[in-house]
Amino acid sequence: MSDASLAFAASANTVSPAAPAARAAIAKGTAAFKRSNRALFFGGFSTFSLLYCIQPLFPLLSQQFHLTPAQSSWSLSVSSGLLAISLVLLSAVSDRVGRKPLMVASMFSAALLTVLSAFAQDYAQLLALRAALGIALGGMPAVAMAYLGEEIEGPSLGLSMGLYIAGSAFGGMSGRLIAAMLSDFLSWRWALGVLGVAGLLAAAEFWRSLPASKNFVPSTRGWQALPHAVQQHFSDRGLPWLFCLAFLLMGCFVSLYNYIGYRLLTAPFGLRQSTVGLLAFLYLIGIFSSVWAGRLVDRLGRRGVLWIMLSIMLSGILLTLFDSLPLIVIGMALATFGFFASHSIASSWVSRRARAPQALASAFYLLFYYLGSSLIGSASGMMWGFDGWTGVVAMLGVCLGGGVLIALKLRHLQPLGAREAAG
Repeated sequence: MSDASLAFAASANTVSPAAPAARAAIAKGTAAFKRSNRALFFGGFSTFSLLYCIQPLFPLLSQQFHLTPAQSSWSLSVSSGLLAISLVLLSAVSDRVGRKPLMVASMFSAALLTVLSAFAQDYAQLLALRAALGIALGGMPAVAMAYLGEEIEGPSLGLSMGLYIAGSAFGGMSGRLIAAMLSDFLSWRWALGVLGVAGLLAAAEFWRSLPASKNFVPSTRGWQALPHAVQQHFSDRGLPWLFCLAFLLMGCFVSLYNYIGYRLLTAPFGLRQSTVGLLAFLYLIGIFSSVWAGRLVDRLGRRGVLWIMLSIMLSGILLTLFDSLPLIVIGMALATFGFFASHSIASSWVSRRARAPQALASAFYLLFYYLGSSLIGSASGMMWGFDGWTGVVAMLGVCLGGGVLIALKLRHLQPLGAREAAG
């Protein structure tokens, strides 16, 4: 083992004598608590609105650049794929340069790249800009989770994480809706330009509002310590199971929204595409559920709540098997409620349980999160071809059933120490 790895191993359980003593965490009800929640809400909104705003523009891109639907979808796939990779690397960078500086740079860069995308002369340029956007966005999600875990007091972390997830849900929904409306009345270039400017304004508010880190200690371990850090997180008795939950959660949620439209466009429903698109408003339920679940966790604890939220999501997906439009909408609403609540609980648990470097643990959670979106989403498409919506629900039911079993197993997980027990 190298000297850097030995230094890292020693500092995992002790504080370096040269490191400053930890200061008081941000407490609920203080001005700093309100500022940090406002900033992270804007951060979540900007990240996911800029990432997903391209999705409703696929048909317009196909028309202008003479693309197949699969080729048009690359503009989202290249961003999310590189985001999954870069968030692991940039989380390690944040352990050296700090949380807030990297998040601010990430938000401004992503917004500027979105503005530049509006002026792309061909599809190759657009793909290059979207690829760069995915890399830039990697400096936000995992680092934000690490910031909250370090700076917010344990009893209030669930609420803060819930507000961040709420901002993410609102951004994912509004990015899609705003892009669809602006492109319909103006053009896809106007849609990207306006959302890019909105991202710049969100970045400015984030920079102004977010309190500087007080409990962050810069790492001096170097990249040689990264393998040891990875081993530490994956040898933990709880973190790998939480990573698996991230994979299952996002994979099932994306698959649900990917293929429900095919079910509702055909008999016996025969809905119009614009009507099916209104299901995006169900994301508003996610904004409520993530905050509500955070408050519930602060009272009852993660172990007693997570499996219930996963069960609600599973029940909602099963309801969509009925040939009744009201029951399908209720099922989608329950699944959306359960997903955002579960994601809020699991992600805050990672932030609270992980030992240094915390940002790397959050990055692995999100890496599995986006891998689930890709792999389970693709496999669900194969199940649609095999047995239609019944096949899709069967696969998602098995995945979420496994998720409930994982959550029940985690009920018996012992806290690592007072820090996690307090959270």
